[in-house]
Amino acid sequence: MALNGAAAHPAGRPAGPVLEMSDVHKAYGEREVVRGVSFSIAPGECYGLLGPNGAGKTTSLRLALGLTEPASGRIRLLGHDVLTDARRARRGVGVVPQMDNLDPDFTVSENLLVYGRYFGESDAAIAGRIPQLLDFAGLAGRGNTRIQELSGGMKRRLTMARALVNDPQVIFMDEPTTGLDPQARHLIWERLKTLVAQGRTLLLTTHFMDEAERLCTRLAIMDEGRIIAEGSPRELIARHIEPDVIEAFGDGAADWARAVASRASRVEVAGETVFCYTADARPLLADLDQSRDFRYLHRPANLEDVFLKLTGRDLRD
Repeated sequence: MALNGAAAHPAGRPAGPVLEMSDVHKAYGEREVVRGVSFSIAPGECYGLLGPNGAGKTTSLRLALGLTEPASGRIRLLGHDVLTDARRARRGVGVVPQMDNLDPDFTVSENLLVYGRYFGESDAAIAGRIPQLLDFAGLAGRGNTRIQELSGGMKRRLTMARALVNDPQVIFMDEPTTGLDPQARHLIWERLKTLVAQGRTLLLTTHFMDEAERLCTRLAIMDEGRIIAEGSPRELIARHIEPDVIEAFGDGAADWARAVASRASRVEVAGETVFCYTADARPLLADLDQSRDFRYLHRPANLEDVFLKLTGRDLRD
């Protein structure tokens, strides 16, 4: 499995894309939740799906795995037509679901052993992988621990280890670090980078823009069931956002923004915070060097700026 090193994943990788979705549609009743989604993922990529709640990300993952039947469109996973051969396709896939679904009646090792049996693996073969999987997940020595004794971060890491029990070529991860503290998030990020370095392919959904910027080779932003932008994080930032951002907040910030609006490319107000987007921050910073009663920060544009520009700042439920 080469989990601790950076060796390439064994042969068996498809010559073409790992996953192709072409003009896929899915509706529940009158509500169309996936509307003509098309994208492809090359072997060895970490591809991200970003979007507000209800954008269609999780449904797209379920469609790609053959767990939900599309109304129309074409899906190929690991060279198999998902509509007719989903079970064979899933044999080469690992899945980290949005919510942990570990069996509380089993120990850490038993959870891995039982899950591995679903792929037709012998107990001896699975048992031989367990020490490496636990070490990879930072759970070495925890094999006999009951699930109830694990912290939230430990459970999430075990769920990730379980997704690797069949030595998959591609791993689907639905919000893998939601609810974790910074230490646990950083550990999972390092593990995901290791998987990509080994040549595995990741499909990741996340609400953390910094996570997407750190991990994703390419990503798509979804909204209302459609892909509205696609590219590398750096390409999307360069394409959609001015390079400099000044955030001003507190009493007087809104009045200042109105006074200098002609010197910024774009100004947005969110609550008590004003965002000034510009290709040249120097005139605005010179003005801010004067005595002001509000705070501000100057930073480069990032993926969150792109996300909010394309999908809006309104709260989604």
